[in-house]
Amino acid sequence: MNEEAFNMSIRKLLKMFGITAQREIEHAVAKARESGRLGGAGTLPAKVTLEIAQIGLRAEIDGQIDLG
Repeated sequence: MNEEAFNMSIRKLLKMFGITAQREIEHAVAKARESGRLGGAGTLPAKVTLEIAQIGLRAEIDGQIDLG
C-alpha cells in the first residue's frame, strides 16, 4: 500500500465531506429559521457517523454547533 496515496485519499474524502456538510447545515439552519422552528442563538447538538462497511468501521462523533 502506498501510504502517501492512502493519506491523500483520506484527506480528499474528508475535505469533500466537510464542504458538503457545511453547506447542508447552513441550508438547514436557514430553512429552520425562516419557518420559525429555530431562534437566533443557542447551540444545536450534532452527531456525525462515519461508516466503512468493508472494514467494519463505524465511528460516531458527537459535538455541537454554536449559533452565536
